[in-house]
Amino acid sequence: MLVESYSFGRIVVGGREYRSDVVVGDEIIVENWWRKEGHRVCVEDLDWLDKVDAEAVIFGTGAYGRVKVDEEVVRLLEEKGVEVIIEESSKAVEKFNELKKKGKKVVLAIHLTC
Repeated sequence: MLVESYSFGRIVVGGREYRSDVVVGDEIIVENWWRKEGHRVCVEDLDWLDKVDAEAVIFGTGAYGRVKVDEEVVRLLEEKGVEVIIEESSKAVEKFNELKKKGKKVVLAIHLTC
């Protein structure tokens, strides 16, 4: 399943529109992805991690890159052998689609606004 479109505050995946932050993977779609702190991703925000089999996790940090991903998150994923990619949301979507087309197991955790 690819991301069909992304614009500020809106993403379309599998023909369905989402207007709040979302996590997208082969096994899951987490709607209304809520984080402990809005513009920060910490380990506690990865409650979906055990439900996915991912080679890479891509964090979309918002249209202006305001979301910060804790080093602890990066370390945890890398220890599990998962590649971590952190990009502004439009670039994160491009990378997600590119890797999916190559047959990679990828998860996109994306902040849709700032």
